[in-house]
Amino acid sequence: MSKLLSVLIAAVFATVTVASFAASHGGAMKDDKKMEEKKEEMKEEKKDEKKMEKKEHTKKAAKKEEMKDDQKPEKKMY
Repeated sequence: MSKLLSVLIAAVFATVTVASFAASHGGAMKDDKKMEEKKEEMKEEKKDEKKMEKKEHTKKAAKKEEMKDDQKPEKKMY
């Protein structure tokens, strides 16, 4: 009787374990399209951010050039 009880408990444990393992790995495949869309959106946002940074960088560089030109003493020719 104790051997039968041990076998039944082991079978229930195995069934529950396999079911929980399958359930934890089964749901990930449903959201692939959403994840791909999000990845594309993130890539586009990063590109836009880089473009904006480049524009800001060029504006800052231009301002620095202007400041340097303004600070240089003008040479007077007599």
